[in-house]
Amino acid sequence: MAEQLLGKKVVAEMKERIIARVEALKEQGVEPLLAFVRVGDRGDDLSYQRTATKRAESHGIATREFVLPATATDADVAAVLEQVNQDPAIHGCLMFRPLPKPLDNEAAAALLDPAKDIDGITEESLGAVFMDADQGFPPCTAQACVEMLDSYGIAIEGKHVVVIGRSLVIGKPVSLMLLRRNATVTMAHSRTKDLAALTRQADVVVCATGRAKAYGAEFFAPGQTVLDVGINFDAEGNLCGDVDFAQVEPVVAAITPVPGGIGSVTTECLMDHVVTAAERAAQR
Repeated sequence: MAEQLLGKKVVAEMKERIIARVEALKEQGVEPLLAFVRVGDRGDDLSYQRTATKRAESHGIATREFVLPATATDADVAAVLEQVNQDPAIHGCLMFRPLPKPLDNEAAAALLDPAKDIDGITEESLGAVFMDADQGFPPCTAQACVEMLDSYGIAIEGKHVVVIGRSLVIGKPVSLMLLRRNATVTMAHSRTKDLAALTRQADVVVCATGRAKAYGAEFFAPGQTVLDVGINFDAEGNLCGDVDFAQVEPVVAAITPVPGGIGSVTTECLMDHVVTAAERAAQR
């Protein structure tokens, strides 16, 4: 039986540290403030906003929402982002994406002040990840993978990590972040030949393709650590990851469940980034 890498352990450790930092900021007269920018009322956006709002409240972080109708134009989005950028009380901004069609996601991301981009959507933030620069913020899900490994004491220096997925949200940034930790990283994707043979050679496998239960026991080997980043629904409508947990859990050494794994840590990383942004603003 594999060790289950549970998000609640990581969240508890991070929360204690973050609350202490929030209290220190408030002693300086600074209240960390997280802004949500949402266009329309997509169910998954609303669900995540509720979760993030509750988490923020439990940490002493204030929130504010900017909601536009699904019929909003690019100019409407630009006006809201300008308001966010110009308000010194707002330290971090989470813009829910993808925006409804035909809005331009890339153009909207480019308008956000990188100092307030706490989920790594601007070119400046992603460039900082690429350059190993201690500025900007990586995407929260990528950061959550690193926090999970650190919390459970899973050393990756010199280890072989296979990342399945090459998106800007998780695959590419987490590969670079693990490389910075001196892992040997292989990025795989839908056109990788004999993917199962490759993943079986790894010490750590990160699955981030958004395909429900796509990776069964044949992709894994004893002794491995598996980080399942997928958030999907199976044929019965149950929440599941990219990994077929029932097949894989008896094979590997450690695995993140879905739900209960990376997802909750992702939200905690959002809190961490807001507080870091507030600390940087206070220093300026």
